[in-house]
Amino acid sequence: MIRLIKRYGGGSRKLYDTEESRYVSLEELSAWIRAGQELRVVDSASGEDVTAQTLTQSLYEEQKRGFSMLSRDFLHQVIRRGGQAFNEGVEQVQAKVDKVVRASVDSLSPNGALQEEMSLLRQRLGELESALAQLESHPAPAPKGRSSRAPKGRRPGRKP
Repeated sequence: MIRLIKRYGGGSRKLYDTEESRYVSLEELSAWIRAGQELRVVDSASGEDVTAQTLTQSLYEEQKRGFSMLSRDFLHQVIRRGGQAFNEGVEQVQAKVDKVVRASVDSLSPNGALQEEMSLLRQRLGELESALAQLESHPAPAPKGRSSRAPKGRRPGRKP
């Protein structure tokens, strides 16, 4: 859900969070965005969407405090080429993240020798299951030898 912030004009440019019914700072807005919150900032007098200007101001304030995440070269490109430079920057970051994720997944997957061993174990397990199924479907005949029945003419428990 998009959080609505109202910006009040004048020299102070106060930001009012309509969800919590209180004034907030640019730093708080930045923290919310880093936490995944979507924001929409509107001018309280005109109703105009001023989200982009407010977020740009937030970046500027972070830059002033020394918390810049954007390089000087990147900022030059954004000014020269506008949104295209920003989109290219995002694509580069995404490509690097994808590369790191792929490398992590590859390092977690079993190596070739382990895969071969697992395949052999699966095959042997299948053979054992087949043999067990055959034994269960064809019971073995009773062993030859002495019967548990008493010989004819004799009663169990009596001596001749």
